[in-house]
Amino acid sequence: MKLAHRLLAGAVLVVTVLIVLLVLLSGVRLRRQLEELEVAHLTREARLIAREWTTSVDPDALATGAGAAIGHRVTLIDHSGRVIGDSEFRGEARTRLENHSTRPEVIAALRDSVGTSNRTSPSAGDNELYVAVRSQFGITRVSISTASLDAIVGRGQRDVLISGFVALVAALILAAAFSRAVSNPVVELRDVAQALAAGDLSRRPALSAPGEVGDLAAAVHRMAEQLTSRLKALEDDDMHMNAVIESLQEGVIAVDARRQIVQVNESGRRMLRLADTVPFPADRLPRDRTLREALAAALAGESTEPTEITVDGQSMMLTARALGDGGVVLAVFDLTASRRVDAVRRDFVANVSHELKTPLTVIIGFAETLAAGDVPPEQGIRFVEAIQSNAQRMQQIVDDLLDLSRIESGGWVPNPVTVELRAVASEVAAGRMRSSSEKGVRLTVEIGDDAECAFADPTAIRQVFANLADNAIRHTNSGGAIVLYSERAERGTSIGVRDTGVGIAPEHLSRIFERFYRADSGRARDAGGTGLGLAIVRHLVEAHRGRVKVESVVGDGTVVSAFFPDAA
Repeated sequence: MKLAHRLLAGAVLVVTVLIVLLVLLSGVRLRRQLEELEVAHLTREARLIAREWTTSVDPDALATGAGAAIGHRVTLIDHSGRVIGDSEFRGEARTRLENHSTRPEVIAALRDSVGTSNRTSPSAGDNELYVAVRSQFGITRVSISTASLDAIVGRGQRDVLISGFVALVAALILAAAFSRAVSNPVVELRDVAQALAAGDLSRRPALSAPGEVGDLAAAVHRMAEQLTSRLKALEDDDMHMNAVIESLQEGVIAVDARRQIVQVNESGRRMLRLADTVPFPADRLPRDRTLREALAAALAGESTEPTEITVDGQSMMLTARALGDGGVVLAVFDLTASRRVDAVRRDFVANVSHELKTPLTVIIGFAETLAAGDVPPEQGIRFVEAIQSNAQRMQQIVDDLLDLSRIESGGWVPNPVTVELRAVASEVAAGRMRSSSEKGVRLTVEIGDDAECAFADPTAIRQVFANLADNAIRHTNSGGAIVLYSERAERGTSIGVRDTGVGIAPEHLSRIFERFYRADSGRARDAGGTGLGLAIVRHLVEAHRGRVKVESVVGDGTVVSAFFPDAA
Protein backbone atom coordinates (compact mmCIF):
# COMPACT_ATOMS: atom_id res chain seq x y z
CA MET A 1 0.00 0.00 0.00
CA LYS A 2 1.30 3.43 -0.90
CA LEU A 3 2.25 5.94 1.74
CA ALA A 4 -0.56 8.32 0.72
CA HIS A 5 -3.16 5.56 1.08
CA ARG A 6 -1.76 4.54 4.45
CA LEU A 7 -1.87 8.12 5.68
CA LEU A 8 -5.43 8.53 4.39
CA ALA A 9 -6.59 5.25 5.94
CA GLY A 10 -4.95 6.19 9.21
CA ALA A 11 -6.63 9.58 9.23
CA VAL A 12 -10.06 7.98 8.47
CA LEU A 13 -9.56 5.44 11.23
CA VAL A 14 -8.60 8.09 13.75
CA VAL A 15 -11.50 10.36 12.86
CA THR A 16 -13.98 7.43 12.92
CA VAL A 17 -12.81 6.31 16.35
CA LEU A 18 -13.03 9.88 17.59
CA ILE A 19 -16.59 10.21 16.25
CA VAL A 20 -17.68 6.95 17.88
CA LEU A 21 -16.13 7.96 21.17
CA LEU A 22 -17.68 11.40 20.89
CA VAL A 23 -21.14 9.96 20.23
CA LEU A 24 -20.87 7.56 23.15
CA LEU A 25 -19.41 10.08 25.56
CA SER A 26 -21.80 12.80 24.50
CA GLY A 27 -24.77 10.44 25.06
CA VAL A 28 -23.60 9.45 28.51
CA ARG A 29 -22.82 13.02 29.57
CA LEU A 30 -26.00 14.40 28.04
CA ARG A 31 -28.15 11.81 29.78
CA ARG A 32 -26.40 12.47 33.08
CA GLN A 33 -26.88 16.21 32.77
CA LEU A 34 -30.51 15.78 31.70
CA GLU A 35 -31.15 13.52 34.69
CA GLU A 36 -29.51 16.06 37.00
CA LEU A 37 -31.67 18.83 35.54
CA GLU A 38 -34.85 16.72 35.77
CA VAL A 39 -34.03 15.68 39.31
CA ALA A 40 -33.61 19.33 40.31
CA HIS A 41 -36.80 20.25 38.45
CA LEU A 42 -38.80 17.38 39.93
CA THR A 43 -37.45 18.19 43.37
CA ARG A 44 -38.76 21.74 43.11
CA GLU A 45 -42.12 20.46 41.90
CA ALA A 46 -42.31 17.93 44.73
CA ARG A 47 -41.50 20.59 47.30
CA LEU A 48 -44.23 22.85 45.93
CA ILE A 49 -46.79 20.05 46.05
CA ALA A 50 -45.66 19.13 49.58
CA ARG A 51 -46.44 22.73 50.64
CA GLU A 52 -49.92 22.38 49.29
CA TRP A 53 -50.51 19.13 51.19
CA THR A 54 -52.40 20.08 54.34
CA THR A 55 -54.99 18.44 56.52
CA SER A 56 -57.74 20.30 54.75
CA VAL A 57 -56.74 19.07 51.29
CA ASP A 58 -57.78 15.73 49.85
CA PRO A 59 -54.52 13.93 48.94
CA ASP A 60 -56.03 12.16 45.95
CA ALA A 61 -57.49 15.40 44.59
CA LEU A 62 -54.19 17.20 45.24
CA ALA A 63 -52.23 14.54 43.34
CA THR A 64 -54.69 14.60 40.47
CA GLY A 65 -54.69 18.40 40.19
CA ALA A 66 -50.95 18.76 40.57
CA GLY A 67 -50.28 16.01 38.04
CA ALA A 68 -52.54 17.69 35.53
CA ALA A 69 -50.86 21.03 36.19
CA ILE A 70 -47.25 19.94 35.82
CA GLY A 71 -47.78 17.08 33.37
CA HIS A 72 -45.95 14.59 35.53
CA ARG A 73 -47.14 11.70 37.66
CA VAL A 74 -47.64 12.79 41.26
CA THR A 75 -47.91 10.28 44.06
CA LEU A 76 -48.66 11.03 47.73
CA ILE A 77 -47.56 8.36 50.20
CA ASP A 78 -48.16 8.29 53.93
CA HIS A 79 -45.51 7.39 56.41
CA SER A 80 -46.48 3.72 56.32
CA GLY A 81 -45.89 3.49 52.58
CA ARG A 82 -49.52 3.40 51.54
CA VAL A 83 -50.42 5.40 48.45
CA ILE A 84 -53.09 7.87 49.36
CA GLY A 85 -53.04 9.91 46.16
CA ASP A 86 -51.88 9.30 42.60
CA SER A 87 -52.43 11.37 39.47
CA GLU A 88 -52.57 8.31 37.22
CA PHE A 89 -54.23 5.76 39.50
CA ARG A 90 -57.52 6.82 41.18
CA GLY A 91 -60.24 5.09 43.01
CA GLU A 92 -60.14 1.28 42.94
CA ALA A 93 -56.93 1.24 40.88
CA ARG A 94 -55.11 3.23 43.52
CA THR A 95 -56.13 0.88 46.30
CA ARG A 96 -54.56 -2.01 44.40
CA LEU A 97 -51.15 -0.38 44.31
CA GLU A 98 -48.40 -2.04 46.35
CA ASN A 99 -47.04 -0.56 49.51
CA HIS A 100 -44.30 1.89 48.57
CA SER A 101 -42.32 1.72 51.78
CA THR A 102 -39.70 -0.45 50.07
CA ARG A 103 -39.21 1.87 47.12
CA PRO A 104 -35.60 3.19 47.03
CA GLU A 105 -36.62 6.82 46.59
CA VAL A 106 -39.08 6.55 49.51
CA ILE A 107 -36.51 5.00 51.79
CA ALA A 108 -33.98 7.70 50.86
CA ALA A 109 -36.54 10.49 51.36
CA LEU A 110 -37.48 9.20 54.81
CA ARG A 111 -33.81 9.10 55.69
CA ASP A 112 -32.48 12.23 53.96
CA SER A 113 -35.67 14.21 53.24
CA VAL A 114 -35.03 13.86 49.45
CA GLY A 115 -34.63 10.63 47.52
CA THR A 116 -34.19 9.79 43.85
CA SER A 117 -34.34 6.59 41.84
CA ASN A 118 -34.17 5.58 38.18
CA ARG A 119 -35.82 2.23 37.72
CA THR A 120 -38.58 0.33 36.04
CA SER A 121 -42.00 1.08 37.47
CA PRO A 122 -43.95 -2.09 38.52
CA SER A 123 -47.23 -0.28 38.12
CA ALA A 124 -46.57 1.73 34.91
CA GLY A 125 -44.32 -0.88 33.31
CA ASP A 126 -41.75 1.56 31.89
CA ASN A 127 -38.57 3.09 33.16
CA GLU A 128 -39.22 6.06 35.45
CA LEU A 129 -37.15 8.75 37.14
CA TYR A 130 -38.49 9.27 40.67
CA VAL A 131 -37.92 12.13 43.07
CA ALA A 132 -39.44 11.85 46.55
CA VAL A 133 -39.58 14.65 49.17
CA ARG A 134 -40.46 14.11 52.80
CA SER A 135 -43.18 16.36 54.19
CA GLN A 136 -45.24 16.62 57.39
CA PHE A 137 -47.92 14.22 56.26
CA GLY A 138 -45.80 11.76 54.28
CA ILE A 139 -43.85 11.47 51.05
CA THR A 140 -44.53 13.58 47.96
CA ARG A 141 -43.19 11.82 44.89
CA VAL A 142 -42.98 13.18 41.34
CA SER A 143 -41.90 10.90 38.48
CA ILE A 144 -41.27 11.18 34.78
CA SER A 145 -40.76 8.54 32.14
CA THR A 146 -37.14 8.34 30.98
CA ALA A 147 -38.34 7.72 27.42
CA SER A 148 -38.41 11.46 26.85
CA LEU A 149 -34.84 11.73 28.13
CA ASP A 150 -33.80 8.87 25.86
CA ALA A 151 -35.40 10.68 22.93
CA ILE A 152 -33.47 13.86 23.73
CA VAL A 153 -30.22 11.88 24.11
CA GLY A 154 -30.92 10.04 20.84
CA ARG A 155 -31.53 13.28 18.98
CA GLY A 156 -28.33 14.73 20.44
CA GLN A 157 -26.36 11.66 19.42
CA ARG A 158 -27.79 11.82 15.92
CA ASP A 159 -26.79 15.47 15.68
CA VAL A 160 -23.31 14.59 16.88
CA LEU A 161 -23.16 11.69 14.43
CA ILE A 162 -24.22 13.92 11.53
CA SER A 163 -21.67 16.50 12.57
CA GLY A 164 -19.08 13.76 12.83
CA PHE A 165 -19.95 12.51 9.34
CA VAL A 166 -19.52 16.03 7.98
CA ALA A 167 -16.26 16.28 9.91
CA LEU A 168 -15.21 12.90 8.50
CA VAL A 169 -15.80 14.09 4.94
CA ALA A 170 -13.88 17.28 5.65
CA ALA A 171 -11.15 15.22 7.33
CA LEU A 172 -10.99 12.96 4.29
CA ILE A 173 -10.49 15.94 2.01
CA LEU A 174 -7.89 17.50 4.30
CA ALA A 175 -6.21 14.12 4.90
CA ALA A 176 -6.02 13.46 1.17
CA ALA A 177 -4.39 16.84 0.61
CA PHE A 178 -2.13 16.36 3.62
CA SER A 179 -1.17 12.83 2.59
CA ARG A 180 -0.22 14.03 -0.85
CA ALA A 181 1.73 16.93 0.63
CA VAL A 182 3.59 14.53 2.91
CA SER A 183 3.87 11.48 0.68
CA ASN A 184 5.00 13.24 -2.50
CA PRO A 185 8.24 14.59 -0.94
CA VAL A 186 8.80 11.24 0.80
CA VAL A 187 8.28 9.34 -2.46
CA GLU A 188 10.63 11.76 -4.19
CA LEU A 189 13.22 11.25 -1.45
CA ARG A 190 12.81 7.49 -1.89
CA ASP A 191 13.36 7.75 -5.64
CA VAL A 192 16.37 10.02 -5.16
CA ALA A 193 17.85 7.66 -2.56
CA GLN A 194 17.34 4.67 -4.86
CA ALA A 195 18.95 6.57 -7.74
CA LEU A 196 21.92 7.53 -5.56
CA ALA A 197 22.26 3.93 -4.42
CA ALA A 198 22.19 2.84 -8.07
CA GLY A 199 25.04 5.24 -8.88
CA ASP A 200 23.10 8.13 -10.46
CA LEU A 201 24.71 11.00 -8.54
CA SER A 202 23.02 13.65 -10.67
CA ARG A 203 19.64 13.26 -8.90
CA ARG A 204 18.75 15.85 -6.27
CA PRO A 205 15.56 16.19 -4.14
CA ALA A 206 13.34 19.30 -4.25
CA LEU A 207 14.00 21.56 -1.28
CA SER A 208 10.46 23.04 -1.03
CA ALA A 209 8.97 20.45 1.36
CA PRO A 210 7.84 21.84 4.73
CA GLY A 211 9.04 20.94 8.22
CA GLU A 212 11.02 17.81 8.97
CA VAL A 213 10.49 16.47 5.46
CA GLY A 214 12.15 19.59 4.11
CA ASP A 215 14.99 19.13 6.59
CA LEU A 216 15.33 15.54 5.41
CA ALA A 217 15.35 16.67 1.77
CA ALA A 218 18.07 19.21 2.56
CA ALA A 219 20.06 16.50 4.37
CA VAL A 220 19.72 14.14 1.39
CA HIS A 221 20.79 16.98 -0.93
CA ARG A 222 23.89 17.63 1.19
CA MET A 223 24.59 13.92 1.37
CA ALA A 224 24.37 13.65 -2.43
CA GLU A 225 26.71 16.62 -2.83
CA GLN A 226 29.21 15.16 -0.36
CA LEU A 227 28.90 11.73 -1.94
CA THR A 228 29.52 13.21 -5.37
CA SER A 229 32.50 15.18 -4.07
CA ARG A 230 34.00 12.21 -2.25
CA LEU A 231 33.39 9.87 -5.15
CA LYS A 232 35.02 12.39 -7.48
CA ALA A 233 37.98 12.60 -5.09
CA LEU A 234 38.20 8.80 -4.99
CA GLU A 235 38.01 8.63 -8.78
CA ASP A 236 40.73 11.27 -9.04
CA ASP A 237 42.87 9.39 -6.53
CA ASP A 238 42.25 6.15 -8.39
CA MET A 239 43.07 7.82 -11.70
CA HIS A 240 46.26 9.32 -10.28
CA MET A 241 47.20 6.02 -8.69
CA ASN A 242 46.60 4.17 -11.95
CA ALA A 243 48.60 6.81 -13.80
CA VAL A 244 51.46 6.43 -11.33
CA ILE A 245 51.32 2.63 -11.54
CA GLU A 246 51.16 2.70 -15.32
CA SER A 247 54.13 5.10 -15.48
CA LEU A 248 56.33 2.78 -13.42
CA GLN A 249 59.06 0.91 -15.22
CA GLU A 250 58.51 -1.90 -12.74
CA GLY A 251 55.73 -4.39 -13.31
CA VAL A 252 52.98 -4.32 -10.67
CA ILE A 253 50.53 -7.22 -10.42
CA ALA A 254 47.71 -7.32 -7.81
CA VAL A 255 46.28 -10.74 -6.91
CA ASP A 256 43.24 -11.13 -4.62
CA ALA A 257 42.60 -13.86 -2.05
CA ARG A 258 40.82 -16.00 -4.69
CA ARG A 259 44.02 -16.10 -6.80
CA GLN A 260 42.51 -13.75 -9.38
CA ILE A 261 44.71 -11.08 -10.97
CA VAL A 262 42.68 -7.88 -10.51
CA GLN A 263 45.20 -5.30 -11.70
CA VAL A 264 48.38 -5.29 -13.80
CA ASN A 265 50.17 -2.33 -15.32
CA GLU A 266 51.57 -2.16 -18.83
CA SER A 267 55.13 -2.87 -17.71
CA GLY A 268 53.96 -6.02 -15.93
CA ARG A 269 52.08 -7.17 -19.03
CA ARG A 270 55.13 -6.60 -21.18
CA MET A 271 57.58 -8.35 -18.86
CA LEU A 272 55.41 -11.36 -18.04
CA ARG A 273 53.78 -11.63 -21.49
CA LEU A 274 50.24 -11.17 -20.15
CA ALA A 275 47.50 -10.35 -22.66
CA ASP A 276 44.31 -11.33 -20.79
CA THR A 277 41.78 -8.76 -19.58
CA VAL A 278 41.54 -8.51 -15.79
CA PRO A 279 40.35 -10.28 -13.80
CA PHE A 280 41.89 -13.58 -14.81
CA PRO A 281 43.33 -16.55 -12.86
CA ALA A 282 46.85 -16.34 -11.47
CA ASP A 283 47.54 -19.71 -13.11
CA ARG A 284 48.09 -17.78 -16.36
CA LEU A 285 51.27 -16.24 -14.97
CA PRO A 286 54.52 -17.59 -16.44
CA ARG A 287 55.31 -21.09 -15.19
CA ASP A 288 58.43 -20.11 -13.33
CA ARG A 289 58.96 -22.13 -10.17
CA THR A 290 60.35 -19.25 -8.15
CA LEU A 291 57.45 -17.01 -9.19
CA ARG A 292 54.86 -19.63 -8.22
CA GLU A 293 56.53 -20.31 -4.86
CA ALA A 294 56.74 -16.60 -4.03
CA LEU A 295 53.05 -16.14 -4.92
CA ALA A 296 52.00 -19.12 -2.79
CA ALA A 297 54.05 -17.90 0.18
CA ALA A 298 52.58 -14.37 -0.06
CA LEU A 299 49.03 -15.76 -0.28
CA ALA A 300 49.82 -17.66 2.93
CA GLY A 301 50.74 -14.32 4.55
CA GLU A 302 54.52 -14.49 4.20
CA SER A 303 56.17 -11.72 2.18
CA THR A 304 59.29 -12.66 0.23
CA GLU A 305 62.62 -10.95 -0.24
CA PRO A 306 63.68 -9.79 -3.73
CA THR A 307 64.42 -12.85 -5.83
CA GLU A 308 65.79 -13.11 -9.35
CA ILE A 309 63.67 -14.98 -11.89
CA THR A 310 64.01 -15.66 -15.61
CA VAL A 311 61.09 -15.37 -18.01
CA ASP A 312 61.70 -16.17 -21.67
CA GLY A 313 65.42 -15.67 -21.15
CA GLN A 314 64.90 -12.24 -19.56
CA SER A 315 66.25 -11.68 -16.05
CA MET A 316 63.95 -9.95 -13.54
CA MET A 317 63.85 -9.15 -9.84
CA LEU A 318 60.65 -10.34 -8.13
CA THR A 319 59.21 -9.15 -4.82
CA ALA A 320 55.96 -10.51 -3.33
CA ARG A 321 54.16 -8.61 -0.55
CA ALA A 322 51.16 -10.01 1.36
CA LEU A 323 48.19 -7.67 1.94
CA GLY A 324 45.93 -7.53 4.97
CA ASP A 325 42.86 -8.76 3.08
CA GLY A 326 44.58 -11.92 1.88
CA GLY A 327 45.71 -10.46 -1.43
CA VAL A 328 49.21 -10.15 -2.86
CA VAL A 329 51.14 -7.50 -4.75
CA LEU A 330 53.88 -8.74 -7.05
CA ALA A 331 56.57 -6.27 -8.13
CA VAL A 332 58.77 -7.22 -11.09
CA PHE A 333 61.84 -5.21 -12.05
CA ASP A 334 63.53 -5.79 -15.39
CA LEU A 335 67.26 -6.25 -14.85
CA THR A 336 68.06 -5.91 -18.56
CA ALA A 337 68.67 -2.16 -18.40
CA SER A 338 70.81 -2.36 -15.27
CA ARG A 339 72.74 -5.26 -16.73
CA ARG A 340 73.22 -3.22 -19.91
CA VAL A 341 74.42 -0.25 -17.85
CA ASP A 342 76.85 -2.49 -16.02
CA ALA A 343 78.07 -3.85 -19.35
CA VAL A 344 78.44 -0.32 -20.75
CA ARG A 345 80.35 0.73 -17.63
CA ARG A 346 82.66 -2.25 -17.89
CA ASP A 347 83.14 -1.62 -21.60
CA PHE A 348 83.81 2.04 -20.93
CA VAL A 349 86.44 1.31 -18.31
CA ALA A 350 88.00 -1.31 -20.59
CA ASN A 351 87.95 1.02 -23.61
CA VAL A 352 89.39 3.97 -21.72
CA SER A 353 92.09 1.77 -20.26
CA HIS A 354 92.85 0.34 -23.69
CA GLU A 355 92.88 3.76 -25.38
CA LEU A 356 95.22 5.22 -22.78
CA LYS A 357 97.41 2.15 -22.44
CA THR A 358 98.88 2.32 -25.94
CA PRO A 359 100.08 5.96 -25.84
CA LEU A 360 101.24 5.53 -22.24
CA THR A 361 103.24 2.48 -23.24
CA VAL A 362 104.85 4.41 -26.09
CA ILE A 363 105.57 7.41 -23.87
CA ILE A 364 107.05 5.29 -21.09
CA GLY A 365 109.13 3.25 -23.51
CA PHE A 366 110.60 6.20 -25.34
CA ALA A 367 111.09 8.12 -22.08
CA GLU A 368 113.04 5.23 -20.55
CA THR A 369 115.16 4.95 -23.70
CA LEU A 370 115.91 8.67 -23.60
CA ALA A 371 116.69 8.46 -19.90
CA ALA A 372 119.37 5.85 -20.62
CA GLY A 373 121.36 8.56 -22.43
CA ASP A 374 122.84 6.45 -25.25
CA VAL A 375 120.39 7.56 -27.98
CA PRO A 376 121.76 9.33 -31.06
CA PRO A 377 120.50 12.90 -31.49
CA GLU A 378 118.56 12.16 -34.64
CA GLN A 379 116.83 9.18 -33.04
CA GLY A 380 116.22 11.13 -29.85
CA ILE A 381 114.36 13.76 -31.83
CA ARG A 382 112.07 11.04 -33.28
CA PHE A 383 111.51 9.66 -29.78
CA VAL A 384 110.56 13.08 -28.46
CA GLU A 385 108.17 13.60 -31.39
CA ALA A 386 106.58 10.21 -30.67
CA ILE A 387 106.22 11.12 -27.00
CA GLN A 388 104.69 14.46 -27.95
CA SER A 389 102.29 12.84 -30.46
CA ASN A 390 101.04 10.23 -27.98
CA ALA A 391 100.73 12.83 -25.21
CA GLN A 392 98.59 14.95 -27.54
CA ARG A 393 96.48 11.86 -28.31
CA MET A 394 95.97 11.28 -24.59
CA GLN A 395 95.11 14.94 -24.16
CA GLN A 396 92.56 14.67 -26.98
CA ILE A 397 90.96 11.61 -25.35
CA VAL A 398 90.73 13.40 -21.99
CA ASP A 399 89.32 16.55 -23.59
CA ASP A 400 86.70 14.54 -25.47
CA LEU A 401 85.75 12.67 -22.31
CA LEU A 402 85.38 15.94 -20.41
CA ASP A 403 83.24 17.41 -23.20
CA LEU A 404 81.05 14.32 -23.29
CA SER A 405 80.68 14.25 -19.51
CA ARG A 406 79.78 17.96 -19.42
CA ILE A 407 77.11 17.49 -22.10
CA GLU A 408 75.60 14.36 -20.52
CA SER A 409 75.49 15.82 -17.00
CA GLY A 410 73.73 18.99 -18.13
CA GLY A 411 76.74 21.15 -17.39
CA TRP A 412 76.55 22.39 -20.96
CA VAL A 413 73.26 23.86 -22.16
CA PRO A 414 72.90 24.94 -25.80
CA ASN A 415 72.25 28.59 -26.54
CA PRO A 416 70.53 28.35 -29.93
CA VAL A 417 70.61 31.27 -32.33
CA THR A 418 70.37 31.59 -36.11
CA VAL A 419 73.68 30.27 -37.46
CA GLU A 420 75.06 30.93 -40.98
CA LEU A 421 75.90 27.38 -42.05
CA ARG A 422 78.00 28.35 -45.12
CA ALA A 423 80.46 30.33 -43.00
CA VAL A 424 80.78 27.60 -40.34
CA ALA A 425 81.15 24.76 -42.87
CA SER A 426 83.71 26.74 -44.89
CA GLU A 427 85.72 27.48 -41.74
CA VAL A 428 85.74 23.80 -40.74
CA ALA A 429 86.71 22.71 -44.27
CA ALA A 430 89.52 25.26 -44.44
CA GLY A 431 90.96 23.98 -41.18
CA ARG A 432 91.08 20.41 -42.55
CA MET A 433 92.14 21.19 -46.08
CA ARG A 434 95.80 20.32 -45.39
CA SER A 435 95.07 16.93 -43.81
CA SER A 436 92.64 16.02 -46.60
CA SER A 437 95.12 17.11 -49.28
CA GLU A 438 97.92 15.10 -47.70
CA LYS A 439 95.65 12.04 -47.89
CA GLY A 440 94.53 12.82 -51.43
CA VAL A 441 90.89 13.43 -50.52
CA ARG A 442 88.84 16.23 -52.04
CA LEU A 443 86.90 18.24 -49.38
CA THR A 444 84.03 20.51 -50.51
CA VAL A 445 81.05 22.41 -49.06
CA GLU A 446 77.50 22.27 -50.43
CA ILE A 447 74.96 24.44 -48.58
CA GLY A 448 71.38 24.31 -49.88
CA ASP A 449 69.77 27.56 -50.95
CA ASP A 450 66.82 26.87 -48.62
CA ALA A 451 69.09 25.62 -45.82
CA GLU A 452 71.62 28.40 -45.36
CA CYS A 453 70.74 28.85 -41.68
CA ALA A 454 69.99 26.63 -38.71
CA PHE A 455 68.62 27.42 -35.25
CA ALA A 456 71.32 25.99 -33.01
CA ASP A 457 74.26 26.73 -30.74
CA PRO A 458 77.15 28.00 -32.97
CA THR A 459 79.75 26.01 -31.01
CA ALA A 460 77.69 22.84 -31.35
CA ILE A 461 77.25 23.34 -35.12
CA ARG A 462 81.00 23.87 -35.54
CA GLN A 463 81.86 20.80 -33.45
CA VAL A 464 79.34 18.60 -35.30
CA PHE A 465 80.80 19.60 -38.67
CA ALA A 466 84.36 19.16 -37.36
CA ASN A 467 83.86 15.73 -35.78
CA LEU A 468 81.99 14.38 -38.80
CA ALA A 469 84.65 15.78 -41.18
CA ASP A 470 87.51 14.31 -39.14
CA ASN A 471 85.78 10.96 -39.02
CA ALA A 472 85.18 11.03 -42.80
CA ILE A 473 88.82 11.94 -43.55
CA ARG A 474 90.05 9.02 -41.43
CA HIS A 475 87.86 6.52 -43.28
CA THR A 476 88.20 7.81 -46.87
CA ASN A 477 90.99 6.55 -49.08
CA SER A 478 93.07 8.57 -51.51
CA GLY A 479 91.07 9.79 -54.46
CA GLY A 480 87.86 9.95 -52.49
CA ALA A 481 85.58 12.91 -51.87
CA ILE A 482 84.00 14.42 -48.76
CA VAL A 483 81.13 16.92 -48.79
CA LEU A 484 79.96 19.08 -45.87
CA TYR A 485 76.34 19.80 -46.71
CA SER A 486 73.05 21.19 -45.45
CA GLU A 487 69.50 20.67 -46.69
CA ARG A 488 66.02 21.67 -45.69
CA ALA A 489 63.97 19.08 -43.78
CA GLU A 490 60.43 19.16 -42.43
CA ARG A 491 60.30 21.64 -39.54
CA GLY A 492 64.06 21.94 -39.38
CA THR A 493 67.45 21.81 -41.06
CA SER A 494 69.75 18.82 -41.56
CA ILE A 495 73.53 19.17 -41.71
CA GLY A 496 76.05 16.41 -42.25
CA VAL A 497 78.92 14.89 -44.15
CA ARG A 498 78.91 12.60 -47.20
CA ASP A 499 81.99 10.60 -48.11
CA THR A 500 83.09 7.94 -50.58
CA GLY A 501 85.01 6.07 -47.94
CA VAL A 502 85.18 2.43 -46.96
CA GLY A 503 81.64 2.40 -45.56
CA ILE A 504 80.23 0.66 -42.49
CA ALA A 505 78.85 -2.86 -42.34
CA PRO A 506 75.11 -3.08 -41.45
CA GLU A 507 75.76 -4.85 -38.13
CA HIS A 508 77.76 -1.86 -36.91
CA LEU A 509 75.37 0.93 -37.89
CA SER A 510 73.27 0.80 -34.68
CA ARG A 511 76.33 1.17 -32.44
CA ILE A 512 78.62 3.66 -34.10
CA PHE A 513 77.38 6.49 -31.84
CA GLU A 514 78.48 4.62 -28.71
CA ARG A 515 81.61 5.69 -26.89
CA PHE A 516 84.83 4.10 -28.15
CA TYR A 517 82.92 1.90 -30.58
CA ARG A 518 84.78 1.39 -33.87
CA ALA A 519 83.66 -0.56 -36.88
CA ASP A 520 87.35 -0.93 -37.79
CA SER A 521 89.22 -0.34 -34.53
CA GLY A 522 92.72 -0.80 -35.92
CA ARG A 523 92.24 1.61 -38.82
CA ALA A 524 90.57 4.28 -36.66
CA ARG A 525 93.22 4.11 -33.97
CA ASP A 526 96.04 4.30 -36.47
CA ALA A 527 94.38 7.33 -38.02
CA GLY A 528 94.32 9.07 -34.65
CA GLY A 529 90.65 8.74 -33.75
CA THR A 530 89.58 8.64 -30.08
CA GLY A 531 86.32 6.76 -30.63
CA LEU A 532 84.35 9.58 -28.97
CA GLY A 533 83.63 11.93 -31.87
CA LEU A 534 80.34 10.42 -33.00
CA ALA A 535 79.15 10.02 -29.38
CA ILE A 536 79.78 13.73 -28.85
CA VAL A 537 77.90 14.53 -32.06
CA ARG A 538 74.86 12.54 -30.93
CA HIS A 539 74.72 14.20 -27.51
CA LEU A 540 75.15 17.68 -28.97
CA VAL A 541 72.28 17.12 -31.41
CA GLU A 542 69.99 15.53 -28.83
CA ALA A 543 70.62 18.49 -26.51
CA HIS A 544 68.86 20.55 -29.22
CA ARG A 545 66.02 17.96 -29.28
CA GLY A 546 67.27 16.87 -32.66
CA ARG A 547 68.35 13.47 -33.96
CA VAL A 548 71.24 11.85 -35.82
CA LYS A 549 71.08 9.35 -38.65
CA VAL A 550 73.61 7.27 -40.55
CA GLU A 551 73.38 5.59 -43.94
CA SER A 552 76.25 3.55 -45.35
CA VAL A 553 77.16 0.98 -47.98
CA VAL A 554 80.41 -0.93 -47.60
CA GLY A 555 82.81 0.23 -50.28
CA ASP A 556 80.58 3.10 -51.48
CA GLY A 557 80.71 5.52 -48.61
CA THR A 558 78.75 6.88 -45.66
CA VAL A 559 76.30 9.71 -44.98
CA VAL A 560 75.98 10.98 -41.41
CA SER A 561 73.35 13.68 -40.82
CA ALA A 562 72.18 15.71 -37.85
CA PHE A 563 68.70 17.27 -37.71
CA PHE A 564 68.19 20.58 -35.86
CA PRO A 565 64.54 21.65 -35.39
CA ASP A 566 63.37 25.16 -36.16
CA ALA A 567 62.74 27.69 -33.42
CA ALA A 568 59.43 27.06 -31.62
